[in-house]
Amino acid sequence: MRQTAWNRSRRPAALAAALVLAAALTGACEFDPAAAGPGARPAAQGTPVASRAPAPREGTRGTLDEREFREDVRTAETLTDDFWRRHWDRLFTGEYSSPRVVGLYDGRDPASAPVCGRERFEPDNAAYCPTGDFVAWDAHLMRSGYARGDAWVYLVISHEWGHAVQNRLRRGLVSPAAELQADCLAGAALYGSSDDGTLRFEDGDEQELVDAFKVIGDRAPWTRPGDHGSAVQRLRAFSRGGENGVRACFT
Repeated sequence: MRQTAWNRSRRPAALAAALVLAAALTGACEFDPAAAGPGARPAAQGTPVASRAPAPREGTRGTLDEREFREDVRTAETLTDDFWRRHWDRLFTGEYSSPRVVGLYDGRDPASAPVCGRERFEPDNAAYCPTGDFVAWDAHLMRSGYARGDAWVYLVISHEWGHAVQNRLRRGLVSPAAELQADCLAGAALYGSSDDGTLRFEDGDEQELVDAFKVIGDRAPWTRPGDHGSAVQRLRAFSRGGENGVRACFT
């Protein structure tokens, strides 16, 4: 994915191919508690730091370019915030305010990890903190995913921003399936930015998004159906927002 200079870019096929691939995932992406092992933790429910994503499994496409990585993280933060700032007035009442961006943190150093309420962010976590109104992401989590494709950081950041959006809405607008709604809002923000001409999808980006959902929606105790949802459920929610826009996330 690349930022554009307000040149009208052609919208990609809004995950039409991804939905075909999603169908192929059915039956292979449900979490099996027996396979998790005795040390597996249950999903975090009702806590300020409850939006977690497992670090991608090892295996990279090449050496990570640190400068490009940090540039993509900053771009994803800026573009996502810009999308909500530009479209808020026509979608919702009230004024939009940006969440504070703590950004990258070192989860291996507990003393440096952000604190949300009384809880400190854990390693390989990405989350929105409602009490402090900030977003943050573990550097190892982001670098591990980025090594498989830059779409990872755009997905993680836009998803957590979706939680910040939910926190700015009337409670009645927030779905009980809040994680899937955040996926939907992430799709709306990324594909909406493409429509606006501020983000250009490159070849392979949509496949990277599908691959990311295979990781964050499969075989992890905190992403079981009923928490974040299966890979198929998450991809479908993301695709709904990408194809139909923000309002589709509230129907």
